[in-house]
Amino acid sequence: MSFVDSHCHINFPDLVVNIDDVLAKMRENDVVSALCVSVNLADFPTVLALAEQHPHIYASVGVHPDYEDVEEPTVAQLVELAQHRKIIAIGETGLDYYRLTGDLEWQRERFRTHIRASIACKKPLIIHTRSSAEDTIRIMQEENAHQAGGVMHCFTESWDVAEAAIAMGFYISFSGIVTFKNAKQIKEVAQRMPMERLLIETDSPYLAPSPHRGKINQPAYVKHVAEEVALLRGISVDEVGQFTTENFECLFKESLQKSC
Repeated sequence: MSFVDSHCHINFPDLVVNIDDVLAKMRENDVVSALCVSVNLADFPTVLALAEQHPHIYASVGVHPDYEDVEEPTVAQLVELAQHRKIIAIGETGLDYYRLTGDLEWQRERFRTHIRASIACKKPLIIHTRSSAEDTIRIMQEENAHQAGGVMHCFTESWDVAEAAIAMGFYISFSGIVTFKNAKQIKEVAQRMPMERLLIETDSPYLAPSPHRGKINQPAYVKHVAEEVALLRGISVDEVGQFTTENFECLFKESLQKSC
């Protein structure tokens, strides 16, 4: 049995300060690899450093939609940074109308930049969407995101949104939220998902799954996400681990081969 954490932020202060313990707990819980995801260009070197230091840690490059007053990436810049052998994805990118209000056209333009970079460098997208599903799907369609593919991370939307993303070749990733008792919509999507398009993640240090809810999350806890998905679908945890690991390897196949 093995698991992959397809989305985490182990470079964040709460985790990187105890990185040896974080990695040890991954091993203890059969988490064989993790994707450490970039949220801005200023901190990107810390993300890349972790990936360079540890063979089973991979990295992405991108600027999260919540970061308003930061260096704005260009397509050329993202493509250049993505040439590093341990960078396997572009993002996280997308739209978030929950935390920020007002004229968010800059967010939409940033999203378009990431999609164009992803297509140019042929590395998948990591997409964040919150309170913005309609615009997210629309921009993905307008920018031909199907040419890049990728993952809708920490999915919290309806089945209709999942179906639209899957139609463009995207995977759907479930975080610890799927273990929360009141997450009925997310549980239903997890039940309906084609297994070959399903991923699991922690989004650590956030959103620790039950039974660790309220604590600092970490990649080792991705096993609890797998357990909930297994329960919802009436299959074994081993099967979830096998499918989601294979799905991760399939999505990032070309990039993973280059990182070896």
